[in-house]
Amino acid sequence: MLKNYDKSKCYIIAEVGGNFCTLDEGKLLVDAALETGVDAIKFQTYKADTVASRLAVFDMENTGKVSQYEIFKKYELSDEIHQDIVEYAKNKKIDWFSTPSHESDVGFLERMDVPAYKIGSDDAANLPFLRYVAKMNKPIFLSTGMCTMQEVSNAVKVIHEEGNNELILLHAITAYPTHPDDVNLLSMLAMQREFAQVPVGYSDHTIGTTACICAAAMGAKVIEKHFTYDKNAEGPDHMLSADMPEMQKIVDEIRLFERMRGDGIKQPSKAESTTRVNNRKSIVAVRFIEKGEVITKELLAVKRPGSGIPPDKLDEISGWFASKDIEADQVLTLEDIVSEP
Repeated sequence: MLKNYDKSKCYIIAEVGGNFCTLDEGKLLVDAALETGVDAIKFQTYKADTVASRLAVFDMENTGKVSQYEIFKKYELSDEIHQDIVEYAKNKKIDWFSTPSHESDVGFLERMDVPAYKIGSDDAANLPFLRYVAKMNKPIFLSTGMCTMQEVSNAVKVIHEEGNNELILLHAITAYPTHPDDVNLLSMLAMQREFAQVPVGYSDHTIGTTACICAAAMGAKVIEKHFTYDKNAEGPDHMLSADMPEMQKIVDEIRLFERMRGDGIKQPSKAESTTRVNNRKSIVAVRFIEKGEVITKELLAVKRPGSGIPPDKLDEISGWFASKDIEADQVLTLEDIVSEP
């Protein structure tokens, strides 16, 4: 169960998978993420032998042209470290889950009572694997990098066919790092329209905090951001990860936005109860008006405050009579005027 997942606010995930190899590094990341106030920690569960062929290569800005198998082999966690870091996160009372890459990874996570699954963009079109994970009947966060809308639709259909309706779609761009011109946050809105009953969020691979904050302001229900203890540490994902100050900014700015968003009902706020009177305008007397005198437009002006007869009544009261002496600049009320002498 994800205790921090609340549909009324943005769910913020610190992705730490791939950014640690030792238990001490993992604990450091869990503690640091907790301090920033994120809702969840996400790990990666894979074995090089089941995730990539020895012929597969990375050819990205953050890796250069290198063997995928060798990279995965270097950063895969031992079962012991993986179990220990999960237990550590559990003891810290923070939501945790992971990205499996193979059926055997799912079995491993099930034995640790994983509360949810993240499916990476590399498996978004792997329909047999999506069916397998969907059968676990747990929430699925599905990244949709590299996907067409039809491919996203196929994935949604397969997961729903297995009776799993706890799906969250994440817009993502599978480029490390993702540059501003490629982010295309409007695609997230397109998915929101296409799959109206499915929550939609954003998994970020840009450098910096802007994309995450903008996505949240555009309606993302979930934000996932890589997280590191040192942006200069060895490893392909550290450069595009948020460090503590950046993640803190993401959390703080999104929470501030949620306060600013309000309920959408256009009405005066509580803060305007005084200014609504003091800063609006009323009809006032231009000069002293004697009791019984006919009130013409020439005797009236519109000025602050707004505690008297409102300006839209100017024509209506023209031709009425003063029921008492009215001083210059006095705000007129209905007690000051009568329709007949």
